Amino acid sequence: MEFSYPPGRILLGETQSVRQAVERFHAQPVDQVMLCEGDTGYSPRRTTLGGERSVTGPGTFTGRAQRTLTFGPSADPGWWIDRTDLDEQLMTRVSIRNVWTSARNIVLRSGNPHNYLRMVEHIIALRLGMGVDDVVISTNAGDPPLFDRSSIDLVEAVEQCGIVERDEPARYVTVREPVTFGGDRNDFLTFLPPENGEKKLRLDVAIDFNSIIGRQRIVFDVTPANFRHGAFARTNASHSQMLMVRAFGFLFADTRNLGYTTDNILIHGRRKFYGEPRFVQTDSGKALEPVWHRATLDLLAAIALIDAGRFVGRVVSYRAGHTLDVRAVGLLHKHDLLAPLA
Repeated sequence: MEFSYPPGRILLGETQSVRQAVERFHAQPVDQVMLCEGDTGYSPRRTTLGGERSVTGPGTFTGRAQRTLTFGPSADPGWWIDRTDLDEQLMTRVSIRNVWTSARNIVLRSGNPHNYLRMVEHIIALRLGMGVDDVVISTNAGDPPLFDRSSIDLVEAVEQCGIVERDEPARYVTVREPVTFGGDRNDFLTFLPPENGEKKLRLDVAIDFNSIIGRQRIVFDVTPANFRHGAFARTNASHSQMLMVRAFGFLFADTRNLGYTTDNILIHGRRKFYGEPRFVQTDSGKALEPVWHRATLDLLAAIALIDAGRFVGRVVSYRAGHTLDVRAVGLLHKHDLLAPLA
């Protein structure tokens, strides 16, 4: 099956470099396709949660400390982060307008500098992945819990809450035209309107690592089932990065207590994985865990920062990461390129 896309107007990056990256992307074969015909399985009504559920795990950045997230319904439109330990701070809306940094992970913050939540990408990806429009996430720390099953614990918490419909239709937003954003490492993102006005989001995501991960590419429609599949994929780090953190990480605040293990992260070297990789293809033997994590828990999280409605259309990603994701979403707003689906 062939997948090709019209060139988008280049809004970021040097034109020739972006075009070369696009050529390399189209030359890379697709490893897995998971499309759906017709309805994607999401409610056509605006949705919230039917109750509250909490999940607890070791802090991502605080060693042995236990951290808890509580998912609950929201009376106000959108996703909100409530730091219950900061009495005088208002809730932070999940929005591109409240991104503090995306250098290592996406951090959302508003008001007081202490009113933040780190590594939100693995949490807010559920907004589009599960089709829940209005949610409050309560936490008593800026450090989220870390799980051996990646984001499946969060998915199950939302499922246990129950997704309930509201008495108004869901809002959909897309791009006015195809647009492309190039990065500084031969990477790019392209956003395109949906085909035939469908209320559907399709992702075509490719990565290219100089390690055992190698080149991987998947194409899928965002549905509850496909998202649940991808939410099991852990983040990855190179073996050299892991050794560096263990040897010198105590010198730096953002790594000295990083709670990564070979259970909750996929460690890769030039010729092998350290630990058991997931999503191994029976025909090729290729482990597609890295590209599924990139697509469902990184890229989809950045798209969830578009707060005007559920984004629909097609998004193409080649070798991109958090920084380019967030820059692209910010520029979509800056250039007034988002519009309600006609």
